[in-house]
Amino acid sequence: MNTDGIHIGRSTGINITATTIGTGDDCISIGDGTKDLTVTNVTCRPGHDIAIGSLGRYPEEEPVSGINIQKCTLTDTTNGVRIKTWPASPKDSTASDIHFEDITMVNVGNPILIDKEYCPWNECKKGVPSKVKISNVSFKNIKGTCTDPVAVKLACSPGLPCENVELSDIDLKYT
Repeated sequence: MNTDGIHIGRSTGINITATTIGTGDDCISIGDGTKDLTVTNVTCRPGHDIAIGSLGRYPEEEPVSGINIQKCTLTDTTNGVRIKTWPASPKDSTASDIHFEDITMVNVGNPILIDKEYCPWNECKKGVPSKVKISNVSFKNIKGTCTDPVAVKLACSPGLPCENVELSDIDLKYT
């Protein structure tokens, strides 16, 4: 059962604008095959995060590209903005041209996260690299407060490292 506020997959040219989402799971979940998605002026409270993934679990997955998340606010969420892929992916795939900009965080745990070792319920082979190539990602002008002392975590695998990841104007205070 998926309890995400909005889950998008295998879709092109979607816009999500000016809404508030409250859920016990991802506020917005972006799955495989999503291309040219824009999310603007969305408020998430409560919930997990705005997430790309989880990717790399199934062999028939399609690439993700052209994701723009901008002018959003996350309040009292488990995470902030996240890209997550499973280790031991059954085939090569890509997640590219993903941009998070002008994001406000209020009491958010794990505000900025790339997790190529995502393994809920221990249903995977940890230590085996993800085959999802993550590239051309930016996190710009992200400000606010966080409840975890680690504001940015980039867990990219050495076997297939992330490429061209840019962080600029990040101002997150631990509360």
